[in-house]
Amino acid sequence: MSRSAASFVCQACGARTRQFFGRCSACGGWNTLVEQREAPVDNRRRRPVAAPSEAEAPGRAQRSEPIASVGERPLQRLSSGYGEFDRVLGGGLVPGSLVLLGGDPGIGKSTLLLQSARAMAEQQTVLYVSAEESAQQVKLRWRRLGQEGPAGQERQEPPLSRLQLLAETDLELVLQELEVLRPAVAIIDSIQALHDGELASAPGSVAQVRECAAALARIAKRQDTAVLLVGHVTKEGVLAGPKVLEHLVDAVLTFEGDRFASHRLLRAVKNRFGATHELGVFEMRGQGLAEVGNPSELFLGQDGPCPGTATIVACEGTRPLLVELQALVSPTSYASPRRTATGIAVNRLHQILAVLEKHLGLPLSRFDCYLAVAGGLDVEEPAADLGVATSVVASFRDLTLPAGTVLVGELGLGGQLRAVAQLLGFVRAVVPRGSGLGAVAAALGLQLLEAGSVAEALVAALGVDPAAEG
Repeated sequence: MSRSAASFVCQACGARTRQFFGRCSACGGWNTLVEQREAPVDNRRRRPVAAPSEAEAPGRAQRSEPIASVGERPLQRLSSGYGEFDRVLGGGLVPGSLVLLGGDPGIGKSTLLLQSARAMAEQQTVLYVSAEESAQQVKLRWRRLGQEGPAGQERQEPPLSRLQLLAETDLELVLQELEVLRPAVAIIDSIQALHDGELASAPGSVAQVRECAAALARIAKRQDTAVLLVGHVTKEGVLAGPKVLEHLVDAVLTFEGDRFASHRLLRAVKNRFGATHELGVFEMRGQGLAEVGNPSELFLGQDGPCPGTATIVACEGTRPLLVELQALVSPTSYASPRRTATGIAVNRLHQILAVLEKHLGLPLSRFDCYLAVAGGLDVEEPAADLGVATSVVASFRDLTLPAGTVLVGELGLGGQLRAVAQLLGFVRAVVPRGSGLGAVAAALGLQLLEAGSVAEALVAALGVDPAAEG
């Protein structure tokens, strides 16, 4: 006997319950449970599958095979037309893969994908599914972005039959178009706007996003179509929809940056076919996004060294970046000093300030401290600790680092510096003792200043003892 069932699904985490509650018991979110009608279920028990008899067992078809005998197929990647995009993807799009691209509204997700679609259409068929905008709106952006190629050269128009546009929200029609056209690349903008008519829930709900993504994944694996999905983000800045969506796709990319600034950062959070936490840098111009060949220019000051600034090396994926740190230390007018950090975890700043006060005797507990990373980059590199400490002390003592100095080192709670494994050329480098970089420094003509503690490093970098008065 069949009956229809109803359940309540959390729009934040995808948890399911038979009863409505104001607060989700799984993730703790308030007012996130939405009723969802399920397909009729059959209450009759299914007959268990009988085990094969001894006489039938030898003739049974075996589906598994030894892993050593599995045939290997060369991985043929599809170029997106942009070197920075390919870098983040691990070398290009893999046929049959699903890539989820998320970012704040207006950050440039549709612009990036439409430019890539235009470039990829020069070599293979591309289907662009616009579920949020009309075909006329996409055509206007396509004309505006069609003047220049990836490197600024004049772009040749691809054959019109290779770049197909479908303005549709019905999942069934999108799947039919994929079956008929069989494109090499399909772009879905966005997954939250697609709607499966067999589900009663509204577009963008957990059930709709999960089922639409699963259907696209099945057809992508079956006909080797690389699918790019655009995903919305919540007000907290995380990808909207259930976590199962991020587990379902092969790569998760985030498009970051200030809407009012010119540069954009494309970061890989998950990648089954390449390195995670890889970084690509773009610049928003009047005719779309352009690649930034030397990203360090965005993160270094153009006015030369000044008090309270230090240069560090931050490794993002496989790319080392030169980044400028800016610190401001001023007497506090409150009982508790203020601590503000932009681009660095504030708890990490508290730890470094405590080490400086403990081992150098600097009265930083009576001073406000503000720290910022130039260019808006979020630095998670542990070797940035020495640069943070140096910029804070330089601002506290009103000192200026010599031009061409880079600082690399992880700071321990005992004031010691831990060794690092990588270094790139500069004029002067302050590094932990025992890093084994003497031969590299000699080959690069680099003056290497080694230190075993934060006090020795600050004396080597600033030329004076920061613990001395005056």
